[in-house]
Amino acid sequence: MSLTEDHNHLWKLLWEYDPNGLIAVDSDLYVRLVNPAFCRMFRTSAEDVIGQPASVILDDVEDFKKVWQTNSVIRGQFKEYPQYQLYVNQVIFAIEDEGIIASIMVDLSHDLDRKRELEKLKRETVKKVNEVVDHQMKVVQEIAGLLGETTAETKVSLLKIIHMIEHDVI
Repeated sequence: MSLTEDHNHLWKLLWEYDPNGLIAVDSDLYVRLVNPAFCRMFRTSAEDVIGQPASVILDDVEDFKKVWQTNSVIRGQFKEYPQYQLYVNQVIFAIEDEGIIASIMVDLSHDLDRKRELEKLKRETVKKVNEVVDHQMKVVQEIAGLLGETTAETKVSLLKIIHMIEHDVI
C-alpha cells in the first residue's frame, strides 16, 4: 500500500468511525456527503439523503446559506431537532475550493435529557417543599387556635375562682 493509499484509507476510517455527525452540502444546499454517525443521529441512510435538499433533513438551512454567502464560520451553535430527539452543538464552515459547506455535529442529547430531568426534579422538589410548608402552616394555625381556646377557658376558670374568693372574703 502506497503512502497516498494509506493516507486515504486512514481518512476513510476516520470518516466512518467519527462519533460526530458530518454533513457536506453544495452551494445549492443539496446533500453531497454524510457519515454513518450523521445517519444514526438522523435515523436515515446515506442513500436516502445524498442528492436531496438539505432542508429535507435539517429543516432550517439559513445558517448554511449565511456561511456560504459570508465565508464565515459558525461555532458552538446549539440546535435541537425534536423530531429526532436530537440536541447538537454544531460547527458550520465553507470549503470554497470544493464548493461545499460542511457541518460537524456533536450529539449532546444525553446532556439535554439530564438537564431536563434535573429541571423536573427541581420543580418537583419546590412543589413538595411548598406542600410541606403549607401543611406546617395549617398545623401551626390549628395549634394556635387550640392554645387560644385553652387560654380563654383558663381565664374564664380563673375569673370564676377570683369571683368565688371575693364573695367568700367579703
